[in-house]
Amino acid sequence: MNEERVLALAGVFQGAALAQQLATDGRCDEVAFETSLASVFRIDADSVAAVYGGVSGVRRGLRTLVAQFEDETRDVAVMRMAITVLRLERSLSRNRGLLDRLREGIVSAQRQVEHFGLGHPNVAARLAELYASTLSTLKPRVMVTGTPAYLQQKGNVDKVRAALLASVRSAVLWHQLGGRQWQLLISRKQCAMLARGLLTGSTLDDGG
Repeated sequence: MNEERVLALAGVFQGAALAQQLATDGRCDEVAFETSLASVFRIDADSVAAVYGGVSGVRRGLRTLVAQFEDETRDVAVMRMAITVLRLERSLSRNRGLLDRLREGIVSAQRQVEHFGLGHPNVAARLAELYASTLSTLKPRVMVTGTPAYLQQKGNVDKVRAALLASVRSAVLWHQLGGRQWQLLISRKQCAMLARGLLTGSTLDDGG
């Protein structure tokens, strides 16, 4: 496990944690949400950190990693979602046609970002539509549980799906960097330690 891989994994967990928060509370950390959405469009970034606009962009995901791998405060729903996302990315990698459709959809959504801005509901709706027409058709499906009232609001469901799409984007990156699912079992302590180091570093860089 290395720092780059931990950053990509933090991106996976950040998307899952945001989706869970939206499903349960009907709201989420908007800064982390926008960072996760932005990562979907940063296909040719110079570094892993640049995908998230810097290490501080995945602070939420790094904290979630530490909580899942080290603390006793493990969130089973988030863990299950993240593992499913990693498995879903493997299904996607074997489906050339769907991968191409996903890429085309992201390019087309990028035009909406330029027109409306990243935080606009139309952008989340476009990404949600893309998730539903591509990733939702693969197995395993990511199961989201939460508060029924929030899971019936279209705007909220759009954001849940957009967060999951961002999570899958990070899973693609994680696999490109040599990340494998078995490492989550064997390298948990090392992963949590690296995540803590990255958190400390990002806090110092921000001067806070």
